[in-house]
Amino acid sequence: MTGATAPEPTPGGVASPPEPTPGRVASPAPTRIGLRARLLVAAATVLARLPEAPLVAGADAIGELWYRLAPPRAAQARANLGRVCTGLAATGRGTELAHRAATDPAALERMVRASFRHAVRYYLEVARTGGYDIETALARIDVETPGEVREALESGRSVIIVGMHFGAIELPVVEVSHLVGHRVTAPMETVADPGLQHWFIESRSRVGVNIVPIADARRALLRRLRHGESVGMVADRDITGSGIPVPFFGHRAPMPAGPALLAIETGVPVYAGAARRTKGRRYRGRLVLVPAPGPGSRRERMVALTAAIAQAFESLLADAPEQWWGAFHPIWPDLVVGAKDDRDTGDRAGAGVAEDPS
Repeated sequence: MTGATAPEPTPGGVASPPEPTPGRVASPAPTRIGLRARLLVAAATVLARLPEAPLVAGADAIGELWYRLAPPRAAQARANLGRVCTGLAATGRGTELAHRAATDPAALERMVRASFRHAVRYYLEVARTGGYDIETALARIDVETPGEVREALESGRSVIIVGMHFGAIELPVVEVSHLVGHRVTAPMETVADPGLQHWFIESRSRVGVNIVPIADARRALLRRLRHGESVGMVADRDITGSGIPVPFFGHRAPMPAGPALLAIETGVPVYAGAARRTKGRRYRGRLVLVPAPGPGSRRERMVALTAAIAQAFESLLADAPEQWWGAFHPIWPDLVVGAKDDRDTGDRAGAGVAEDPS
């Protein structure tokens, strides 16, 4: 759920890590800490202790600068958000801004600029992870679907929670880990700098997330689900090239098959969740139960469940499409701007696992 440029998975995969002890992921101290890791850890420590309001204002200013300095990324966001807004307007869903952006280039451009500001706010929240606690989460997150939250998180059963590169992630994770009653496991790509890798694992652990290497994620996540624990994944972009094409805002887009694969193999229910920022540095969160697939072959059930997840994502994105910073990257094969390598994921933890969508 964090990072700037995600590394490519190690060719051939990695060896299975030792099974983490219940309650905390294994995280050996790195043998070599790079300069970048030291600087980032120091900056994160300082940011976690500073007042939030001026930091948010600074993040917004950086977002505006980033928008001006990254025309290719802005062009991809413009194309993707234009499709989202067109789809929302055609079906009578979404905000007034989204409906205007479907036909008004100026309104669409305001949305694109806002997406850069929200992306920088996300990185700020990542850096301030060490300063979050359950009291803060409960006080600042307004839950719009309390019934679904009780059913999913307070029932004591395992759940698979799928999210997007959208809105806020860090503070909602604190609340999810608290309510579910056990730690949540998520996959993460390996970072080349061992010191930075160690910081990512430790920061995720502090908010209740066990990290497993993405190359071994399928086995590790299945093991956790079968042990009665829960799993979280960010699954709005296919970064492995093995996604399942399903309708998404009226056009087919490959979506990660990992959540459907895990659900079908374990029988664990899938919930789609998102938390968007609102005024006064508050958040509004929703959790949506994804309908289980009906009878059919394994492949047919995986396709049906992946399509249902995409539909749930549409519903969540309708609330604030400008907060979807996943739009910076190619989503639809027919809407790729330039020849950018999509392995620049902007997200290290929580990505969809490597799948075998047979």
